[in-house]
Amino acid sequence: MNQLTEILAPAGSKESLAAAVNAGADAVYVGGNSFGARAYAENFTEEELLSAIDYVHLHGRKIYLTVNTLLKEGEMPLLYDYLAPFYERGLDAVIVQDVGVMDFVRDVFTELPIHVSTQATVTGAWGAEFFKERGASRIIPARELSLEEIRKIKDASGLEIECFVHGALCYGYSGQCLLSSLIGGRSGNRGQCAQPCRLPYSAAGGKYRDIMSLKDLCAIDLIPDLLDAGVDSFKIEGRMKQPDYVYTAVRLYRKYLDLCREAGKENYRVLKSDREALQGIYRRRGYTDGYFKRHNGREMISFQRPEEMTERQEPLPEMNLKEKINGKLILSKGEHAKLYIESGGVSVSASGGEVQESIRSPLDEGRVRKQMKKTGNTEFAFDCLEILMQDDIFLPMQALNELRREGILKLTEAKLAPHRREIPDRREAGRAEGGVKDRLLDRKPELSVLASEERQLEMVFEDRRVDTVYIESELALKAMAERRQAGQKCFLAMPYVFRESAVRMYEKLYRWILDVFDGVLARNWETCQWLKEKEYPGEIRGDYNLYAYNRRSQSVLKDAGIARLTVPVELNYRELSELGVRSGSLIVYGRQPVMISAGCIKKSTGVCGRKDGETVLTDRKRNEFIVKNHCSYCYNVMYNCRPLLLHACREEVKRLGPAEVRIDFLNETQEEAERILGLCGNCFLGDAAADTPDIPYTNGHFKRGVK
Repeated sequence: MNQLTEILAPAGSKESLAAAVNAGADAVYVGGNSFGARAYAENFTEEELLSAIDYVHLHGRKIYLTVNTLLKEGEMPLLYDYLAPFYERGLDAVIVQDVGVMDFVRDVFTELPIHVSTQATVTGAWGAEFFKERGASRIIPARELSLEEIRKIKDASGLEIECFVHGALCYGYSGQCLLSSLIGGRSGNRGQCAQPCRLPYSAAGGKYRDIMSLKDLCAIDLIPDLLDAGVDSFKIEGRMKQPDYVYTAVRLYRKYLDLCREAGKENYRVLKSDREALQGIYRRRGYTDGYFKRHNGREMISFQRPEEMTERQEPLPEMNLKEKINGKLILSKGEHAKLYIESGGVSVSASGGEVQESIRSPLDEGRVRKQMKKTGNTEFAFDCLEILMQDDIFLPMQALNELRREGILKLTEAKLAPHRREIPDRREAGRAEGGVKDRLLDRKPELSVLASEERQLEMVFEDRRVDTVYIESELALKAMAERRQAGQKCFLAMPYVFRESAVRMYEKLYRWILDVFDGVLARNWETCQWLKEKEYPGEIRGDYNLYAYNRRSQSVLKDAGIARLTVPVELNYRELSELGVRSGSLIVYGRQPVMISAGCIKKSTGVCGRKDGETVLTDRKRNEFIVKNHCSYCYNVMYNCRPLLLHACREEVKRLGPAEVRIDFLNETQEEAERILGLCGNCFLGDAAADTPDIPYTNGHFKRGVK
């Protein structure tokens, strides 16, 4: 059982910060005014955050800063000035998603621990190892993992493991959801998710229900199991919730974590009244103990819209937590007053005015004691104060006040000194050369196609314009890659999520991969690390969800063995020009995945037939989203209601000069696929503009982008 596990609390405001510390949190996580995944929380100004760092350190706690969004190239130069004052003040860790940000922090702020956000979608030991090699000290794995999977990550990596134990759950894997981004322009990868998954949808023509809205997590009954799994940090979600929620949640998890340590697993019980109090502070859609003991399940979903979302706001107890100090005051005639203070092994001394002989009103010890104990709004209070004073002496009360203030100031500085750091002068580390110039490039891009069905594959293999064929993994198992044209490359598109069952499958298929394919298309960190440790000799390319929004991220992925990256789908033309994508692959057609989920729509709304297939979700505006269930890997992929098509942006694409333009087919008929292939081939490989097809389509983010 892990005896060092911390209670990690959300602090979206100064009031919540005080509530967390007073309730017994070991650490808090906060957002500043930039780069955090809760853009709509109050968050802290620079001055407030600097004060917060001192506040938690004076109380022996830790503070972590969320920098867990993807940064655009133009934002990278801002990162140094943003982090430097917090680094100097003693910030205990930074929580990151972006591999470029991670590389920057490791390179510049060398003493700052790096925690990998759940937004990075680490689902196994391979992914943890990928980040360990790049300087991570802690992993916050995907919420979808079981206790056993968490234990294996801990055992294999030796890294600290932080798990959510209470609060809201996302339906999709965090970091793998573009639903809010593509339908509303508010990106979860940029901290602005509008939570469209919480709205009602109709599945396969059924009634409208909240079929993607998960109940909130409450894992207080699982504390012994989480400790056995080696979890180092119990994380409470809720940076946008009220201080009362923070106080009650922290207080009860503190109580039961301490109880489990004292009484042991066999005697662990949660009182019904405490469970009700915990679940009563925020009522929305009910509670679940999450994925720790299940892969998914209908019982995790609310289905019905709540009549009223309530957050109880009751008066908080007085936030008067004070650190106990011991003092000795020496007042001797003709000598300067001396004050010695000790707290937590830190000792300081202060010298005051000269003690005089009393003429009329000698000092009274009781009055002296009362005056010295007026520590006011400091973080300290005297537990024991020894006073050694002679008779018939005098010292003004003002002098005693000044002595006390100086002593406490010195103690404060002494207790904070170990946290202070020197700021490295590395502003240039975040800067990069200018982006791709806005000019026409002579070279023509390669044309590639991602095929999901056999009928598409047959057509693509016959088209000599196609340089590379990416074959979805389920199709690849039954496809004959040898049927390709001479010179045509075949790549295996690996699963979107590479958890243990998938790893076992591909261990058996590895020789087949070597024999049949020229390379693989990787979609997660687990795949990248697995291939590295296999010493895979083929070419590795990265799909769009190996996010590279900035050049430092591109460099990290190149160093990780990714020969070609897929251009980020959330950046617009101007941002892509600044980034530079001449060595990348640009998707010009396809229904883009908007969510990868462990939850199964078919299982939740009917019966799981354990057979690959698809269903259709319809939103309130009658938009239809195809959802494919991949039973081999037990995840769902939800696709955008309209396909991306960039034929009208032909000139901009040409200026960007990508190495490859890619067509992604999903369930198009052979006739539809032939028409799209012809259109894109003529448009991006030829000189003539293409006619607009008679289908609904979208430009995605190519023109609008995300904030």
